[in-house]
Amino acid sequence: MRILIVDDSVVFRSQIKSALEGIKDIVVVASAANGKIAMERLEQNSIDVVILDLEMPVMDGLSMLEEMKKKSYNQRVIVFAAPTGTGIDLALTALHAGASDFIAKPNSSGSLEEAFEGIQKELIPKILQFKSKIEHNLIYIPKSDQNPESASLPVSSPNQEPKQIIVYDKRLNIKDFSLIKPKVIGIGASTGGPSALEKIFEKIKELPLRIPIFITQHMPPKFTEALANRIQVISGHPTHEATHGETALPGHVYVAPGDFHMSVDRSSDGQRVIICLDQNPKRNSVRPAVDTLFESLARVYGNGCTAFVLTGMGEDGMVGAKAIKEVSGNIIIQDPESATVWGMPGAVHATGAYDSMGNLEECSDYLRQMIG
Repeated sequence: MRILIVDDSVVFRSQIKSALEGIKDIVVVASAANGKIAMERLEQNSIDVVILDLEMPVMDGLSMLEEMKKKSYNQRVIVFAAPTGTGIDLALTALHAGASDFIAKPNSSGSLEEAFEGIQKELIPKILQFKSKIEHNLIYIPKSDQNPESASLPVSSPNQEPKQIIVYDKRLNIKDFSLIKPKVIGIGASTGGPSALEKIFEKIKELPLRIPIFITQHMPPKFTEALANRIQVISGHPTHEATHGETALPGHVYVAPGDFHMSVDRSSDGQRVIICLDQNPKRNSVRPAVDTLFESLARVYGNGCTAFVLTGMGEDGMVGAKAIKEVSGNIIIQDPESATVWGMPGAVHATGAYDSMGNLEECSDYLRQMIG
């Protein structure tokens, strides 16, 4: 994985480089103090992943993302964002503009050693999540579309490994989703999720929402609140971070707060659905965990539950998806072509615990059909 570091702070560039040195499969190829220099580095070097600060002189991170889009550069971009109001808004804007993932920038009041440890812990897994797709140059072919032996593949360059074909079952048209009227919708996502959620919720803005929707997105505290605000603007439906003990209401969208698992339960009289938050141990190395939400939806709503597993690293959501299928609920997963990382939906696909798969446009259509 060939890395370009872009930050106006020489100290921070040095910290990032030191954090990555010696890590197997990661090589820091170049660095730059602003977006203008970074664009030159991209032209001069083969780069897989760009680590990008958003607030820089000359050319800031958002301007660089726009320039990369104009030139059709397809490197994965991980942005650093300050965990403040402005920094959080910039991070979400960057994800919408094409960044793949983000990391909250270490607090400047902390020690260099703490910042170094934080960078290593957070950044390395986020870089390596892209390794498989980039390294193996994968092509995904729906089983229903064509025979992989007769597929016409792009010609590889002399220094590039031949493309590897992954055949998958798309399960198109297994169900008519307009006939499914769920009592609740659950959504789980990680890397690439904020942008995916925006695209999906744009399509239901004019529709009446008569059921609650629960979202578990892997994000740190404060960022989940900003995500909820953004979804409310885009969807036109009341959306906020969930609070412990509140009643789940039809027509509302609830986002799991960063660092808290979110689940649902019946009230003591059985008449209401109550939202529960806890800080029990992480699952799949994350908190909030999609599995925790999905398992509770299966217990409370049974076959009235439908859930989406969108783009994300790891296997979170796989156990929860199986729990929903065991009570005859419905599972829809995002396809590998449109997913930033096909880890979470890919894990569900491997178990067969899903009803259909689609790109974001198709997932939006399924949602519209069910709530329309």
